[in-house]
Amino acid sequence: MKKIKQIGVDYVLMGGPRTPWTEESLREIMDPFKEEGLKVINMMIGGFNNVIYGREGRDEEIRKVQDSLVAAGKAGLPIVEYNFYAHRFMDGYYEELARGGAGNTAFDYDRGKDIPHDPKEGEAQTADMLWKNITYFLKAVIPVAEKAGIRMALHPNDPPVPVSHGHAQIMATFKDWKRLIEIVDSPANGMTYDCGVSREIGEDPVEVLRYLGSRDRINHMHYRNVTVDIPYLKYQEVFFDDGQVNMFEVMKEVFRLGYRFGIYPEHPRGLDYDKEHQGGIGNQYPGGGGYAAQTYNVAYTKAMMQAVASL
Repeated sequence: MKKIKQIGVDYVLMGGPRTPWTEESLREIMDPFKEEGLKVINMMIGGFNNVIYGREGRDEEIRKVQDSLVAAGKAGLPIVEYNFYAHRFMDGYYEELARGGAGNTAFDYDRGKDIPHDPKEGEAQTADMLWKNITYFLKAVIPVAEKAGIRMALHPNDPPVPVSHGHAQIMATFKDWKRLIEIVDSPANGMTYDCGVSREIGEDPVEVLRYLGSRDRINHMHYRNVTVDIPYLKYQEVFFDDGQVNMFEVMKEVFRLGYRFGIYPEHPRGLDYDKEHQGGIGNQYPGGGGYAAQTYNVAYTKAMMQAVASL
């Protein structure tokens, strides 16, 4: 915790406990951070695969999510983040060397696009099936979130491929994101805006930010840079100062919108220092880094914030 505070960070996010959450279980996690001057503002919730697949048992999983949202409201946790994948495509990642031999996280859909569906993963989900399932979910949980004072943030599909092991992906285009926020017309039904993913799908990250932010649907934000060879299919995650996303213009729009929730400078690059001092790479992706690289990300982000604030 001290390492986090030392680099000028006051807010943290993390994965949540098993559902159903209780106020007590959340406070046990959050209070130690509070004692160190850190506020937990976002937890990831999961454990509802039957909902995603539309299977028997989904109503029980939804009740657990509903109870967890009530507990989050009582514990003072403002944002609950989640994913809605039938399958996440992790087969296309590999490392490319960047400046000075640092690691970039590269992605190429061709490395695994032909991997067939595994029946053990459940029935292959079509887009229509997934839209039906997420609609059922949101109409059940968003009213509870509203009453509890919670905002939910759905992370877009990353990587944003069209199909993963035979399963459709319904959060992989800007059109998908627009459709999501219309299912339940509420600020509690929001997204995690990711300027990196926005560029991965060939969109202008500032325009995506403006669209979602002007409708008050950005409940969390990821800040990172990429270079894209083929939208959706082939790209690299790069240093913040070395990609196609204009990070300064993104931050200017964040301030113009009056965005007031978390900004997570994510996916640190692979530095030799982290490999030598942390017993290996800290980031789960090939070419990813650890604390030293994350310190760079935080410093860059804070510099962008200060620069925009001074305009």
